[in-house]
Amino acid sequence: MEETRGDRKYKAVFFDWDGTAVLSRRAPVEKATAAMKPLLRQGIKLVIVSGTTIENIAGGRIEEHFTKQELENLYLGLGRGAFDYAFRDGKPYVFHDMLPDPDCLEKIHRICFEIHMELKREYGFDTDIVFSRPNYCKIDLMPEALRGDNLFMQADELELLKEKLCRHGIGSGLQGLMELAGRVGGQYGIRVKPTCDAKYLEVGISSKSDNVDAILGKIQEDGNGRAEEDTAGMKESGLQAADCAFWGDEFVGIEEGIFGSDSFMITEMTRDGAFFDVSEVSGKRPDGVVHCGGGVERFLAFLHSMQ
Repeated sequence: MEETRGDRKYKAVFFDWDGTAVLSRRAPVEKATAAMKPLLRQGIKLVIVSGTTIENIAGGRIEEHFTKQELENLYLGLGRGAFDYAFRDGKPYVFHDMLPDPDCLEKIHRICFEIHMELKREYGFDTDIVFSRPNYCKIDLMPEALRGDNLFMQADELELLKEKLCRHGIGSGLQGLMELAGRVGGQYGIRVKPTCDAKYLEVGISSKSDNVDAILGKIQEDGNGRAEEDTAGMKESGLQAADCAFWGDEFVGIEEGIFGSDSFMITEMTRDGAFFDVSEVSGKRPDGVVHCGGGVERFLAFLHSMQ
């Protein structure tokens, strides 16, 4: 496919982890890291953007797969906007975060519990809640649908969710759930940013949008600083969104106008980039997203093509 050829010479690649770079967070990472190493060595910026936290990226030891020099070009945007990492002396450090204070985090928990109770009370719709995330909660809309180690959206989950919502009389569908989250959040004085991957309704104060904007901004800031110091004028021009590729497996539309979590990598700041979806799930993608399919192997082939 012409749009994904390595000769495009992207200067940065932002990508999801589970389901895009690796099959699951417990799967071997050697194929992914081997594809990443030559690009990092060339100075291409690689940015892992994931809803999980750092202990679930290569077992919490991603730095062990690269040299200190290679790590200077690696960034992590994790926790659905919560943490943004760069590397210094071969170790990760947080250069930006969006962590709520204890009072705000308690309100997020209460908001999600109220959503859970309203769905139970009004519709007999059972959910579970994961409270252990740093700045959001995951409301499991389908506790009966087990993903096992594959924590990304499965092919049949969209239809299962639609059937369940219909069966319980929730005619407003997922849009109604998103509006419910916004309404309950407003009652607590919090502007929540709900997202959904069919199984989970995630409710918190940030999203992958915050990760990609913060990291692109840092790369640009660092590059501009070095350019100013280069009195010989040999430094290439700063990186722009148009120099970046963004890859994921959860762009697909859940409902009209509501897309998966990777769609939040499309922001005002990044929209001039190139966006690609490796998911095999059929459905509509946001305008401008190229549906490649092919899963993890397709993404790794793209990295190899850039070498």
